[in-house]
Amino acid sequence: MSANTARAQVRITGQPGGRHTLGVVMPPALGPDWLDPNYLFETYGSGFFWLSLGIVFVECGLFFPFLPGDSLLFAIGLFISGGKPHLPSLAIALPTLTVVAFLGNVCGYEIGRAMGPALYKRTGRILKQEYFDKTHAFFEKHGTKALVIGRFVPIVRTFITLVAGVSAMNRRTFFVWSAVGAVLWVLSITLAGYFLGAAFPAIGKNLEIAVIAIIGVSLLPMVFEWWRHRRAAASAD
Repeated sequence: MSANTARAQVRITGQPGGRHTLGVVMPPALGPDWLDPNYLFETYGSGFFWLSLGIVFVECGLFFPFLPGDSLLFAIGLFISGGKPHLPSLAIALPTLTVVAFLGNVCGYEIGRAMGPALYKRTGRILKQEYFDKTHAFFEKHGTKALVIGRFVPIVRTFITLVAGVSAMNRRTFFVWSAVGAVLWVLSITLAGYFLGAAFPAIGKNLEIAVIAIIGVSLLPMVFEWWRHRRAAASAD
C-alpha cells in the first residue's frame, strides 16, 4: 500500500453518547509519494539527506526536471530548524547542497558539450524538444545571467546547463556563474525553510501548503514571460 493510499483511509472517531463520525484522512496534494518531503523522510530516515543530495544533483543537470528540488531544500531547512533526527547541522548542509548542485550543473554542461547540437534532436517522454527550445530562448535572452535566474525556474534549471554546454560556453565563465547560481539557490530556499520554521512552527504541520506555495512562486517567472510574449504578440497584431 502506498503512503498516499494509506493516508486516504477512513477513520472512525468516537463521540460522547456512543455516536461515531467518519473522518476521512485526505491524501497529500503533492501528487506522487516521491514529491512529498515528509514521505521521503519517514520512508528513508537516516538516508533522507543522502537521497536529497542525489535528487538535487540529478535535477541540476541529468535530463530529469520533474524532481522536488525546491521543496526538498525548503523541507531540509524546516526539518533542521525543528530538530528532526538524521540530519546534519545547517553549517554542513548548506555547503554540501551547494557543492552537489554545482556538480550537477557541471555534469550537465559536459554532457551537452560532448554531444553537441545533436542532443537537440533527441526527444522522448522526459527529454522533449520543446524544453530545449524554451531553454535556448531563455539562454539567448539572459546570457550568462540565465545560469543564475534559471536556477529558480523549473525545467529551465535542468536544461540550461545542457544548452550552455551545447553552445560551448567558456568553461571558466560557466563555472563562475553556475557557482553563483548554486549558492543563491541553495541558501535562499534552505534558509527560508529554516527561519520560517523557527518563527512559525506550525509550518511543519502544513508542509504541503508551504511546498505548493514554493512551487507557485517558482513558476511565476514562466507565467510572467508567457504574459509578456502574449502581450507583445497582441501589440504586433
